[in-house]
Amino acid sequence: MNDNGKVVTALLAGLAAGAVLGLLFAPDKGSETRDKINESLADLGDAIKERAEEQLDQLSELKDRIVASLTSKVKEVEQAIDDEIEEHA
Repeated sequence: MNDNGKVVTALLAGLAAGAVLGLLFAPDKGSETRDKINESLADLGDAIKERAEEQLDQLSELKDRIVASLTSKVKEVEQAIDDEIEEHA
C-alpha cells in the first residue's frame, strides 16, 4: 500500500474512533447511541470498501499497462530474431 493509502486508512480509522468516542459520551439513550455507532460503523465499512475498490481498479490498470508493455517488447524481440534469421539464411 502506498503512503497515500496509509494516510487515508489512518484518517478513516481516526474518524471512526472519534465518532464512536463522541457517541459514547453523548447524553443520548443507550439504544440511540448503539444505533448511531452501528450507522457510523456501516459508513466506515462502506468507505473502506470504496477505497479497496479504487485500489483494485488502480492495480488492474497497472497490470494492463505492464502486460501491454511486455507484449510490445516480446513482439520487438521476436521481430529482431526473425530479422537476424532472414539475414543469415
